Amino acid sequence: MNPVNQPALAALLLRVSLGTMFVAHALLKYFAFTLPGTAQFFASLGLPGFLGYVVFGAELVGGVLLILGVQVRNVALALVPIMLGATWVHLGNGWLFSAKGGGWEYPAFWTVALIVQALLGAGAYALAPARSATALRTA
Repeated sequence: MNPVNQPALAALLLRVSLGTMFVAHALLKYFAFTLPGTAQFFASLGLPGFLGYVVFGAELVGGVLLILGVQVRNVALALVPIMLGATWVHLGNGWLFSAKGGGWEYPAFWTVALIVQALLGAGAYALAPARSATALRTA
């Protein structure tokens, strides 16, 4: 084990961090904003209100799947459109997330982190680890 190069542990840390953030944001929608309130917010943006429920479900289920390490590449890619939507929502607020209404850099960075996770795969301690490219070549 090379202590300098630990991509499996790096993927694990990224996966659990992303998953935890998604679960936290889903629970924020449920407990603080309420699901009807989230749907109303989506409608105020000109989006169908039911998308608030869809986003809540995707964040909650996707977050749990990331934490557990199940279908990580697919889940990470499936969550990218949600974060692109969040980036779009915050685009008019400016760069910093501390701006009124939150800036767009945070959801944009989160989008990139999801793409990196999809490229890295599940990493260590996943319930459903993907076969590595090396394992596929030798199989």
